[in-house]
Amino acid sequence: MTILVAYVPRPEGQAALDKGIEIAQRRNEKLVVVNASPGGKKEDASFADVQDFERVQQLLENTGLDAEVKQFVRGKNAVEEIEALIESLPASLLVIGMRKRSPVGKLIMGSVAQELLLSVSCPVLAVKSAG
Repeated sequence: MTILVAYVPRPEGQAALDKGIEIAQRRNEKLVVVNASPGGKKEDASFADVQDFERVQQLLENTGLDAEVKQFVRGKNAVEEIEALIESLPASLLVIGMRKRSPVGKLIMGSVAQELLLSVSCPVLAVKSAG
């Protein structure tokens, strides 16, 4: 089975990555870290740049886990990419990071985390960053 981590280059993404590593080590499972963006002209703060991507790869190499990082820019949103990955892998768990938002902010802006919680076919662990 595989632990899947939805990663964004923000504190909540790092919290999800740290928890995913911890669980994968404890369960002796493969770890797949995914970062996805639809791409296009608009800058996407959830997309990991080259330096952050390489930092995550190095971190995973240092864990000794069977782990990989996937980054997608194929016109699909993050939810679509993660749902497709869950369906193609034997995923035992999806780990996502949460940030604090007001109920009104969630209603108006939507939430990738909320959409994942409601749509994926495997258990989801939502973690918050320490800050």
